[in-house]
Amino acid sequence: MLILGIESSCDETAAAVVSDKKEILSNVIYSQIVEHKSFGGVVPEIAARAHLEKIDVVVRKALSDANVGLSDLEAIAGTCGPGLIGGVIVGATFAKALAMSSGLPFIAVNHIEAHALCARLTNDMAFPYLLMLASGGHCQLCIVRGVDDFEVLGTTIDDSVGEAFDKVAKLLELGYPGGPIIEKTAQLGDASKFVLPHPMCVKNTMDFSFSGLKTAVKVAAEKCETERDKIDLCACFQKTVIEVLRYKITQAIKHCLKEKIKISCVVMSGGVAANQAICKSLESLCAEFYLPFIAPPIRLCTDNGAMIAWLGVEKCLSQKFDELNFAPRPRWPLN
Repeated sequence: MLILGIESSCDETAAAVVSDKKEILSNVIYSQIVEHKSFGGVVPEIAARAHLEKIDVVVRKALSDANVGLSDLEAIAGTCGPGLIGGVIVGATFAKALAMSSGLPFIAVNHIEAHALCARLTNDMAFPYLLMLASGGHCQLCIVRGVDDFEVLGTTIDDSVGEAFDKVAKLLELGYPGGPIIEKTAQLGDASKFVLPHPMCVKNTMDFSFSGLKTAVKVAAEKCETERDKIDLCACFQKTVIEVLRYKITQAIKHCLKEKIKISCVVMSGGVAANQAICKSLESLCAEFYLPFIAPPIRLCTDNGAMIAWLGVEKCLSQKFDELNFAPRPRWPLN
């Protein structure tokens, strides 16, 4: 079984062909970093236009790299939300048009669910598992019980962790995207130089808030006198984020133990899962509870077509198809 997946929810135009044997036959990504770099963040209108210009080329290359045609596919999966609605409409419409013209079933994919199940493409892991989903637009703790079956334990009430990385990098004038830059810069800094708050780290709370931490970094940055101070502030910011994530995952694991929910492992997915300092710390934490820690390969952490195609495989195996009038959604909660 081969599934074509198409992704366009933010600033990557992507397409991939994946098999039910967990083979990634192709995975083509056009990144819009150049288009958005001068703005220090994603501009929705520019993103939508770039998707429109590149999606045909990206999909054609994905099929060519996989050495398949539309007639070789079982179905076409397209992101229908959540995300920047202009970009979502471009990808969803293109996927629907291909499905209609080829007579193939269409699968509407929740972009966040694709991140949530992406680790199953590269790892053998059973349901249920505990998920920390951290990206530029989302931060959630969930128990994943199966396809379309989530119990959300906590979610962000303001800035997501990935958004906080981008905004801190922007206010420190480090560049875009912020996550990789701060991770690299933090390696050179003194993580004990500044004391920063740990928002919402109180008992029995698994929701997230990073706006207060971002504001604290802004206040501290105004007092920085040298470039060395900025480097140290990066290290302190990343250290604080790690401590917050460790606290939240600890709360979630204890919740599972209390409720006798036997999770198979702890998974981190989304763009922030590419941060190796965060993953190493969380892996160490999970070992204390004798739980495996799993994160997708770095190339599958950020937005990509392979995760969309894989969720298409999971849904196709359960015969979960959608009508072509499925409406794109800027918001689409997991639960």
